[in-house]
Amino acid sequence: MPRDLHGSGAGLAPVADRVAALNARYRHHGAVAVLEHALNDPDLGRVSLVSSFGAESVVLLHLVSVVAPETPVLFIDTRMLFPETLAYQRDIAERLDLRDIRVIRAGLTDLAVTDPDGTLNSRDTDACCDLRKTVPLDRALSGFDAWITGRKRYQGTTRAALDFFEAEAGTGRIKVNPLAHWGKEDVADYMLNNRLPRHPLVAQGYPSIGCAPCTSRVKPGEDERAGRWRGSDKTECGIHFIDGRIVRGPLKDTAA
Repeated sequence: MPRDLHGSGAGLAPVADRVAALNARYRHHGAVAVLEHALNDPDLGRVSLVSSFGAESVVLLHLVSVVAPETPVLFIDTRMLFPETLAYQRDIAERLDLRDIRVIRAGLTDLAVTDPDGTLNSRDTDACCDLRKTVPLDRALSGFDAWITGRKRYQGTTRAALDFFEAEAGTGRIKVNPLAHWGKEDVADYMLNNRLPRHPLVAQGYPSIGCAPCTSRVKPGEDERAGRWRGSDKTECGIHFIDGRIVRGPLKDTAA
């Protein structure tokens, strides 16, 4: 059985040391083993899962529902999501019997001050993501020592060197990526074998799904994240890391 997910993380070693030890310890493990250990390893402390309930989210959500359905699941509702995403989130949470779904939103006061007319995304996408995603998530994660994501190396060049465990600079938290080494075919096979429903927008040409104003259809042959903030250098919402450092704003592709 998983340990107390809400217990204290006090007394843990420095985050950089724990990340190095965890990556060495589980380097040759598979996704399920990494997830199981993440929910039990004392080096992780208190753990939650952060999910967008997007195109491939159901795979990790299903794994968590099997391993530890009481794991806190943080879902960021930016108030700009597709209606299909909101409906899908409710459906998957019920189907998988996820028992601790926490819907995270920006405060109404913050929205009134920073984005009173709801058009910030058209002027400054980084500021909009910070307001509606990064800041609310930072607040929600303040009670945890680590959080689990569904990111994978194949999802773009900015994720090509993704490890199972990452340090989140300045917070003392660890980011866990159990599916980092999975390929697209692994995801498809898992969904098929477990009869998991896909996000309804995938069939309409949206392989990566974010907020409605900043997500467009992807053409055949394009990178699957090409529809996110199309026409800009922005590739991530601001909740990402390079060499263990949190980077807010657009990432430049420095791959050879």
